[in-house]
Amino acid sequence: MKEQIKEEECLINKVCVPCMGGVPPLTEGVVQRYLKELGNKWSLNKQGHLHREYIFTNFMEPMNFANKIAELAEKEAHHPDLTIAWGKCVVEMWTHKINGLTESDFVLAAKIEKLAHDPF
Repeated sequence: MKEQIKEEECLINKVCVPCMGGVPPLTEGVVQRYLKELGNKWSLNKQGHLHREYIFTNFMEPMNFANKIAELAEKEAHHPDLTIAWGKCVVEMWTHKINGLTESDFVLAAKIEKLAHDPF
């Protein structure tokens, strides 16, 4: 039976909450649940950071996408690392204050995922 998530509990409907430190990173179980909610399109890199590579067909598309991510990041007050190259934009994030993952990392990932499917 597929697990139903209430609309208000969906990552996309939440807002990023600034981390003041002193909180533990998410447990492996929560991380796996959130990765599943993101459609398993995101992964953890060897540092344990949330990671996704978006592929494009030219140079300007990833630049435009990165600018949209920058606007969103400012609004959410949560900022990913972005790497731009011809035909791709790599997004990496984690919560620096705790050197681990928090719910806000996954909230921002869900919102970036939505941006990727909106025309820009």
